[in-house]
Amino acid sequence: MERAGLLGLALVAAGLPATASEDIADQYPQSVLYAKPVEVIPHVFSAIGATAPPTMENAGHNNNLSFIVTGDGVIVVNSGASWKLAEALHAEIRAVTDQPVRLVIVENGQGHAMLGNGYWAAQGVPILAHEEAAAEFADGAAQDLAALQRYAGPNAEGTVIAPPTETFTDRKVIEMGTVTLEVLHLGPAHSPGDTQVWIPQWSMMIAGDIAFHERMPPIFEGTCTSCWIETWETAFAPLAPTYVIPGHGHPTNLAQVTRYTRDYLVDLRSKIGAHLEAGGDLAGAYYVDQSPWAHLDTFEELATKNAGVVFAEMEFE
Repeated sequence: MERAGLLGLALVAAGLPATASEDIADQYPQSVLYAKPVEVIPHVFSAIGATAPPTMENAGHNNNLSFIVTGDGVIVVNSGASWKLAEALHAEIRAVTDQPVRLVIVENGQGHAMLGNGYWAAQGVPILAHEEAAAEFADGAAQDLAALQRYAGPNAEGTVIAPPTETFTDRKVIEMGTVTLEVLHLGPAHSPGDTQVWIPQWSMMIAGDIAFHERMPPIFEGTCTSCWIETWETAFAPLAPTYVIPGHGHPTNLAQVTRYTRDYLVDLRSKIGAHLEAGGDLAGAYYVDQSPWAHLDTFEELATKNAGVVFAEMEFE
């Protein structure tokens, strides 16, 4: 295992996050990937993306691109934000194993999870998504591609829109080689069709965007934060994974993502609730105290937006 992988496991065991910063420069300049994949636990690798918004420098690799070596093929989690990112990830997989990629699973309908679909489809690899994520991608793919072309420039070349080839509703069990994994939609969370990949035999959860810990969770218009909390408490946390690869940021554990996802949502809802009880308006909601979370990456971009979205959600609850 590479030193970076050993460090990641040490941090998981200690319950501490690895250092993340929006200011960290590209960590793998010889590749379009932001960082080289590391082996998080045996047979599970992840290329950890930047915690900053997508830029020319990170080429849109600001989420985690993971893969599982099963003994009878490789399962990829997230196709990547572009053809070139998918192609670069495939090169890294080939450097690790000669087993073919047999399946790609995408964690949601956002561009950085699905715009690499075209590369994988061209290799004849099936692509699995939740039905709601597939619908969201169909609605927004053209805008996602246009945004990629604006910020990534030449790194967007070759990228085409390709839908998932398969969908699921609540749960799909996949057996491959020595691995049995469960592709899950545990309930409403960050965005439509949020998908988790659970490997019970290794107590490993590739959580996707239900879970954050190094960057502030973005709350979108239409996100039900009370539902997200309920999904967390009734479906996600009871699985009690030992290892968690979140959608963004370094591998960690359940306690860390609980602190920075579920606890953040509870705190923000409590403060917006108190603001509403006091007769506060939307303009004032932007200024509720979120200072305990100010050390998180993307705080400046997201904190006030999140407050406004939660105010609109709670105003008529």
